[in-house]
Amino acid sequence: MHKVKRAIIMAAGIGKRMQPVSLHTPKPLIKVNGVRMIDTVISGLHQNGITEIYIVVGYLKEAFAELPKQYPGVVLIENMLYETCNNISSLYAAREHLEDVIILDGDQIIYNPTILTPEFERSGYNCVWCEGKTDEWLLTVENGVVTHCGRNGGEHGWQLFSISRWNKEDGAKLKRHLEIEFEEKKNRQIYWDDVAMFCYPDEYKLGIHPMEYRDIIEIDNLSELVALDPSYKNYLENQ
Repeated sequence: MHKVKRAIIMAAGIGKRMQPVSLHTPKPLIKVNGVRMIDTVISGLHQNGITEIYIVVGYLKEAFAELPKQYPGVVLIENMLYETCNNISSLYAAREHLEDVIILDGDQIIYNPTILTPEFERSGYNCVWCEGKTDEWLLTVENGVVTHCGRNGGEHGWQLFSISRWNKEDGAKLKRHLEIEFEEKKNRQIYWDDVAMFCYPDEYKLGIHPMEYRDIIEIDNLSELVALDPSYKNYLENQ
């Protein structure tokens, strides 16, 4: 078994689909029923003994300035390329911290902290078994190892969520592959997840960490925010 020693929280994005709420507040700092989304992430990490936390910021970076004071162990890393590159640029900015790490987005709500447990057997993603149809990335798993990832969804597979763990060996490999794609190939408009899943799939033997849909909520747009917290309804009505 491997054990997570640190976390990287991705929080640099603009959150366009959450505008106008996100025009003055970065998406991870938006409150849902009184609690900022990123606080549920950090709290979940702390409950699992993970206190070395790197938060990659970019859009409205000043808004995150209080977090290191509020949470000892939090370090902010600036992604200066967040406006022109996809999120590969955020993980590239944090690439020195990829060994024995859990990587997750700051704009989600963690309802069940046990999904962030530090112990893991294989590097890989938190997933939920999807019996019906989904448009999300869907994994095929055989004998505990991911054998295929579909970008366009499907059915009867493991839906990938934005929580992943990487052991020391795979983290070092991921760092090297990020540098090749970002520096040498100038491949800057892809998701960082593309690196292991599609650029170098044969060099990893990833597993999954099963969970349930009710354990976490990823809020993608303003309508989904209003559905969870009706106090934002006026933003939707004024669009």
